[in-house]
Amino acid sequence: MKRIKGNISEEHRAYLRKRRASTAFVVGMQLFILVQFFLVWELLARKEIIDSFIFSCPSKMWRSFTGLAKQGVLWDHVSATLLETVIGFLSATLIGLVIAVILWSVDPLRRILEPYIVVLNALPKIALGPIIIIWVGAGRAAIIVMAILISVVITIITILNGFLSVDKDKILLMQTLSANRWQILTKLVLPSNLSNIIAALKVNVGMAWVGTIMGEYLVSREGLGYLIVYGGQVFNLSLVMCSTMILTVLAALMYFCVLILEKIVKR
Repeated sequence: MKRIKGNISEEHRAYLRKRRASTAFVVGMQLFILVQFFLVWELLARKEIIDSFIFSCPSKMWRSFTGLAKQGVLWDHVSATLLETVIGFLSATLIGLVIAVILWSVDPLRRILEPYIVVLNALPKIALGPIIIIWVGAGRAAIIVMAILISVVITIITILNGFLSVDKDKILLMQTLSANRWQILTKLVLPSNLSNIIAALKVNVGMAWVGTIMGEYLVSREGLGYLIVYGGQVFNLSLVMCSTMILTVLAALMYFCVLILEKIVKR
């Protein structure tokens, strides 16, 4: 086997090249499909095969985007929604992790509360909207609380199930070595559940955006959810679609941030 600089074989270098080429091909095809989708959408609208008033089209969406930017309100709406989502996302993850640790540590408490957690997960959170508004007011706090409620229960369930799936023999071994509950948690349970915690973060990205937009539907006077509601009320479907596309891009960027965190944790 021929060796090269850096103590890497020629075969391994060829493998890396093939892997990079495969990744580039996949990304290129993804971008190609996306571009073709918008081109076909625009063409169908221009040929009046679809009604651009109802379905909008990329050129009208772009005009809505540039119009918001020229008015100087685009960043105000984007930053409001982004701030609420990030706060709700981080808060729900932290609260869910803490509650999962407590339930794992106190087994009788877990068995008592488990049915209630399942019921809360099945409850449509939008039904709590009027109650949340009365409790915390019709402002940003209500939106953040809605985002937390949407995300926190599924976080608890995901992380707690991961904690409970840890090999019992390993826990027993640590107990025989006089390890306390905290040592078992920090040395075994949490390290072996990093993948579950990352999975919870991935789920929470979407859930936090759902909760934020639902909250903005109810009480907001700014944000992308407000623009969607306003656009629907005045039959400006281009504004609705433009706001939806901005949401899609922001959610994707947030998800990619979690993927970067996952790579750092795996290292």
